[in-house]
Amino acid sequence: MKLRPYQEHAKNAILREWRSFDKTLLVLPTGCGKTIVFSHLAQDLVRDGGQVLILAHRDELIRQAADKLQAATGLQAAVEKAAEEAHEAMEMVTVGSVQTMQSAKRLGRFSQRHFTHIVVDEAHHALSDSYQRIFDYFDAKVLGVTATPDRGDKQNLGKFFESLAYEYTLPEAIRDGFLSPIRAMTIPLQIDMSGVRMQSGDFRSGDVDEALAPYFDRIADEMVEHCRGRKTLCFLPLVKTSQSFAELLRSKGLRSGEVNGTSKDRKEVLADFNAGAYDVLCNAMLLTEGFDEPSIDCVVNLRPTKIRSLYCQMIGRGTRLSPGKENLLLLDFLWQSEKHELCRPAHLVADSEELARVMVAKAESDPGGTMELSDDEVNAAHAELVAEREAALAKKLEEMRHKKRKLVDPLQWAVSISAGDLMDYQPEFGWEMGPPSKQQLDYLENAGIYPADIQNAGMAAKMINRLKARRAAGFATPKQVRCLERFGFEHVGKMQIDDASKMITRIAANGWRVPTGMKGDGQ
Repeated sequence: MKLRPYQEHAKNAILREWRSFDKTLLVLPTGCGKTIVFSHLAQDLVRDGGQVLILAHRDELIRQAADKLQAATGLQAAVEKAAEEAHEAMEMVTVGSVQTMQSAKRLGRFSQRHFTHIVVDEAHHALSDSYQRIFDYFDAKVLGVTATPDRGDKQNLGKFFESLAYEYTLPEAIRDGFLSPIRAMTIPLQIDMSGVRMQSGDFRSGDVDEALAPYFDRIADEMVEHCRGRKTLCFLPLVKTSQSFAELLRSKGLRSGEVNGTSKDRKEVLADFNAGAYDVLCNAMLLTEGFDEPSIDCVVNLRPTKIRSLYCQMIGRGTRLSPGKENLLLLDFLWQSEKHELCRPAHLVADSEELARVMVAKAESDPGGTMELSDDEVNAAHAELVAEREAALAKKLEEMRHKKRKLVDPLQWAVSISAGDLMDYQPEFGWEMGPPSKQQLDYLENAGIYPADIQNAGMAAKMINRLKARRAAGFATPKQVRCLERFGFEHVGKMQIDDASKMITRIAANGWRVPTGMKGDGQ
């Protein structure tokens, strides 16, 4: 099986990253073939004499990983779970259940150097004690694979993983034609969530169920209007609610099925859903992982969550391509919550909570309207966010311009060159969070940046890389930018170094006054 271009880039990036770090991350959206990537990665590692352990937390995912590995590469994996035991010398790849592998008895069957590499499917689970026991035992490189991290998630995963090897975003996958376009429709039904309590980091299912109860009939009416003619997957908080809501939908004319953990006819219902016998399939969080039905073209999430990974998994059930499928429709209700933030469609494409806030506000300003979750929407929201930041920083920057400092404030320089990534930077991985090195601080000072305001090594590295790139492209130096801005010039960050030098020379020759007729604009 030939890899797609981004899959090939991802595999090569992981191999490069392992030269510098022991634990790295791969981020691919649901439906972009993360199993295919790490299967081909395992093939390369085995070819070079390595032995690979692939960890998953559910039996279905273990079997899927083993089957896809064989289909993609021809490699047959040993399985280590429950009553099944891998024979240490037989296979070069082992797919293991984390619940089984964590036990001292199972770990003791292997030498600590038996596996050269460990792949963690659904890496957001990797911080748990069960996974950590396995990592602590084996002397191996680790790859975590996930579909979900925004900045907050990366900072959390950064407590264990040391770097991000490669990230392919949902908007990129949609733009490149590998995933279905997503349309979020804002439904003007305000659902009061203010009384819902938290449990284990998320909303309590029982409280969610009680909060939703007064709205189910109106929700069903909205689904009748918008879901007819689509294959819809609906998530609900409790099994009994899933069953009763399916019945309610049937009473309103939608062919509705339901599956849960105790359903004896689960295979038959899923097969009927695949064949088109149902318009809607209801479930209580059963189908969040390991369920692939590409023809799903509508998702209704009635199990609100603040956990991004869970939200992405639910919506990801409908992002795959399928013949005749034009887009994925998300029905997004106006959840009213006074105490807790919850995930909305914007969180699928926004890389920060600030950006998601701007996109959510735009969607809610047009009840009944739709938003395409695309690069264009993200870029528009980002431009609005940058404008907000620049307005908030204006006063501070004005104060900075009058300081008698020879070196340039890092924040002022970032704004001057329109470097949103520097203005918005927050460290994510462990090395980034440490203090900047003396070598980094010396480089920045020599380049004209005031080093005392650089708070961490990640920011220092990012700023140094930008300085080097600007120098290679011949752009004005930080000192030139500061000097010309103090004389009222704009857009100086876009000027070439020679042009900036000539302007400063003319100003100096005129007694440090701007000559008459000299434009106060660097463009």
